[in-house]
Amino acid sequence: MENYVPNIFFAIILIAGIGYFVMNVRKLIRNIKLGKDIDRNDRKPERWKNMAKIALGQYKMVRRPISGILHIVVYIGFIIINIEMLEIVVDGLFGTHRVFQEPLGNGIYGFLIGTFEVLAVLVLVSVIIFWFRRNIEKIKRFWSKEMTGWPKNDGNIILYFEIVLMSLFLVMNATDVGFQEAGAGNVVSQFIAPWFEGFSHDQLHIIEKTTWWVHIVGILIFLNYLYYSKHLHILLAFPNTFYANLKPKGQFTNVASVTKEVKMMMDPDADPYAMPAEGEEEGEPEKFGASDVMDLNWVQLMNAYTCTECGRCTSSCPANLTGKELSPRAIMMKTRDRVEEVGNNIDFNGGEFKPDGKQLLDDYITREELWACTSCNACVQECPIGIDPLSIIMEMRRYLVMEESAAPQELNMMMTNIENNGAPWQYSQMDRLNWKDE
Repeated sequence: MENYVPNIFFAIILIAGIGYFVMNVRKLIRNIKLGKDIDRNDRKPERWKNMAKIALGQYKMVRRPISGILHIVVYIGFIIINIEMLEIVVDGLFGTHRVFQEPLGNGIYGFLIGTFEVLAVLVLVSVIIFWFRRNIEKIKRFWSKEMTGWPKNDGNIILYFEIVLMSLFLVMNATDVGFQEAGAGNVVSQFIAPWFEGFSHDQLHIIEKTTWWVHIVGILIFLNYLYYSKHLHILLAFPNTFYANLKPKGQFTNVASVTKEVKMMMDPDADPYAMPAEGEEEGEPEKFGASDVMDLNWVQLMNAYTCTECGRCTSSCPANLTGKELSPRAIMMKTRDRVEEVGNNIDFNGGEFKPDGKQLLDDYITREELWACTSCNACVQECPIGIDPLSIIMEMRRYLVMEESAAPQELNMMMTNIENNGAPWQYSQMDRLNWKDE
């Protein structure tokens, strides 16, 4: 029975790690579904193409070549190296050792492990460069005021995770005596093995098993850390790019109830007291715009969870560059924080949200931020995974204007002039063509 204790312990850890991950995924889906429904299933071929090109191919990342290429190396390396998890899981559950080596043969198996080792080194180098750029070179977009506390630490924690996991993988291979003697796939670890020449066979075995255990436990911790980290985009980048808005940038959505009213005003034969047509709802129109996360649609909430906090949006925002309060990255981070707060409220109250006296507007996002936006779409254009901060800003502006009549004085004057004069400027319609006589 004692021989099976490590396998049972491994199974418990594996089930606990995956179970906790599944629990968090269910919570994530629940939180995203707090948003309003929206249909984003049209133009599917184009959506699949976007997902393949942006999420998988990462073509928007390489617009900034240094960080883009390094990110691709880390992404590809980390994903491919974790294919070895299949072997680790089988070995852990059944007590085998490198179970795929014999059936695959030293040729194929050596090629795979050798590839993993080379990629591990490339990932290590890339991650160290990322750490240097973030902490020594101190690139400006990583040191904005919203990137303090947890967001700042999170960026470094994930880098340390990757450094440790890649190092453990290489040391594990270097101290595996049988693997080194076979000479198949140890293209990098053969140069690390001499570091352990003074150790006995038993000591090497202990080091190998220790690194094996820490490696698998580290991967399970990393997996569950994703939910609390900006690196949740590893999972969400794919649905986020698939469900991204395909309409031309700058084309805003219309409110159905307002559109209906305008059409009735323009149709002299329309009956304002007519019964609603089949499929239309009767009663009070829904709330205009958004003051809290439940007023946004589920794609916008998914955007918030997908945000990588890379700051490309903020570094390209003309309002931010001229010293205004607005940061598109902060808009997404604050939206996510509010969704999390609402989700925790629901968990605490047995599945029901109880009003907490807070909302996204004012408690998280200020009116100054919203009105600083020029609606230029630079943030949307720059985002490497198709996030749309502008859509959230415009929905919250819509609420301010249509629900609270709280537009800035300049905008109120413009709308008054349009209503009275048919133009944004404050002069009579009779004088609109005077410019031609100048």
